[in-house]
Amino acid sequence: MYNVIYMHTHDLGRYIQPYGHAVPTPNLLQLAGEGTLFRHAYSAAPTCSPSRAAMLTGMSAHGCGMTGLVNRGFGLSQTGRQRHLAGFLGSHGYETVLCGVQHECPAGEVTGLGYQKTLAADRSAGEPRDIGLARAAADYIRSAPAQPFYLAFGMSSTHREFPRLDPGIDPDHVLPPLPLYDNAQNREDMARFILGAGVVDRCAGLVLEALRDTGLHRNTVVVFTTDHGIAFPHMKCNLYDTGIGVALILRYPGNPCAGRATDALVSQLDLYPTLCALNGIDPPEWLEGTSLLPLLRGEREQVRAEAFAEVSYHAAYEPMRCVRTERYKLIRRYGGVERTVPANIDDGPAKSFLVAHGLLDEVRPAEMLFDLYLDPVERVNRTDDPGYAAVREDLTGRLQNWMEETGDPLLFGAAVPRPARARINTRTCLSPQTPDWE
Repeated sequence: MYNVIYMHTHDLGRYIQPYGHAVPTPNLLQLAGEGTLFRHAYSAAPTCSPSRAAMLTGMSAHGCGMTGLVNRGFGLSQTGRQRHLAGFLGSHGYETVLCGVQHECPAGEVTGLGYQKTLAADRSAGEPRDIGLARAAADYIRSAPAQPFYLAFGMSSTHREFPRLDPGIDPDHVLPPLPLYDNAQNREDMARFILGAGVVDRCAGLVLEALRDTGLHRNTVVVFTTDHGIAFPHMKCNLYDTGIGVALILRYPGNPCAGRATDALVSQLDLYPTLCALNGIDPPEWLEGTSLLPLLRGEREQVRAEAFAEVSYHAAYEPMRCVRTERYKLIRRYGGVERTVPANIDDGPAKSFLVAHGLLDEVRPAEMLFDLYLDPVERVNRTDDPGYAAVREDLTGRLQNWMEETGDPLLFGAAVPRPARARINTRTCLSPQTPDWE
């Protein structure tokens, strides 16, 4: 069986060099050159805990019980905990190791997910914490660990607050991410994000170097990904592609698709069954994804016809669901949420600028239908266009069937239930940092 390294960071979207962005990440570029780059990979939920919980249980976020943030009082259901990838691989003979961020349970409860070891940061003064964690992960790899092993290495340098500016980057030569306005504040904010992405790249380089130095790269699967889009308005916590689109690189020995990119539609739910297939493990019956191996081997051009994503709770309640095919996307908002929910946008210069210029006055439609071939930036809502009536009907049926098959709680009550201990901002609360609770 192959060793498995799962490397991930917060709030990255696809803003790294392998996806063509002016964000220097040479180590990740090298990894993409050695593995497969998925150009159309999507998160199952564009918020931190639901995204990771879905990916690592192989189930929808609501299916595994993670409808909000762990740090806000939400958690996996008991079934969801039992199905976590760490515990599953541990039951198949893997040594399971956690280094750094995880977002599926409180920090003191990781053994309940199936992790047998937790690594502490090997940190020098003045260095970002992620660098110390990367050193700890590299030291573990060099220690001749019991094989096979599963190492989950989580970083946070692309999460707000971003690193302070340094002379190595000039904000005047930085382009803010679309669809944000090009002004000085947004350029500086993006420059700071780029510095954070650089830290993530250095960390990835330390881990990959340890694999090469020990020769373990010949027997190790490496996954690099993120939870959702970057922490700017219209991205994180949104079902636009800027919210659910994620970086995904997969490297494994003997990959016939190594060094190439694929345009096939994939979901992060497909990673769990792919790891099972690579390691000769029968996939458990609960998995909602499908193995990517037929795609990588050239046996099929697509492995799925659609991908689904959802938001229930973030800082505030804002229920949304979507279905995305290669060409079309349908987004539905529930619960009468007609305006922007400001607490669900991380505080930052871009948010302050938009709020000052009328963002909170805009009325948003309950349903949006996009033709992604003609409108990849999702600006033109076709939901009332008679020329798209058949598309709307088809996607409506697919979304309804998925919600029924996965037991979506939106079908059974006025609101998605939440734990009694959950801390939820009101929908009018401006900042997630303000203790204005429902």
